[in-house]
Amino acid sequence: MEGFQQLILRTDLAGMPLEWVDYRDAVRLHFLNQIAYTCGKVIYHIHGGINAQTNLQSCVDVNSIIATQGNSRALEKMREDYQPPLNNHTLFQRDGHLCLYCGQHFPKRLLSRDHVRPLSQGGPDHWNNVVTACLRCNNHKAGRTPEDAHMELLAIPFIPTHAEYIYLQGHNVLADQMEFLRAHFPRSSPLHTRLTQEQTIPL
Repeated sequence: MEGFQQLILRTDLAGMPLEWVDYRDAVRLHFLNQIAYTCGKVIYHIHGGINAQTNLQSCVDVNSIIATQGNSRALEKMREDYQPPLNNHTLFQRDGHLCLYCGQHFPKRLLSRDHVRPLSQGGPDHWNNVVTACLRCNNHKAGRTPEDAHMELLAIPFIPTHAEYIYLQGHNVLADQMEFLRAHFPRSSPLHTRLTQEQTIPL
């Protein structure tokens, strides 16, 4: 439905970010009494049916952040050895759609997943061994390491925490959602610097 594209951040009772949900899921959780509390601003006023006894129309306010009841397995996602699933969308988001060899920004269709230590040399398909590369740089590097190809790697790849991964999955993340998620990032997260730089770029 047009105009209802903004996603809502769902957390557990302790405020651990869990996932993005659409307005339908948020309303469903409301009527199932699964929402413990809300944060952020109201982004939707959803009108329902007419009550036969009161003749009043139901209305649900949907906030940008909702905390829900139930077992979220949050502790499992906070373990030091937790690793989110690897996919190109979140990889390109992690690296800011920047080729980590030539330093240029590219649209998604001109980017690729490069294995720093090539698969042909036993390199794993793992967050710590993959970076975003433009098609030209990836083709030039081929099955070589950056050193063998005389190419400088501009940043060290890292494994996103669960909160970072949730942020990287997002589309059109609202300011209050971003602030909430950033509070869960490690202090050393490279995303802090990038987000600060993006916020200070003049329009």
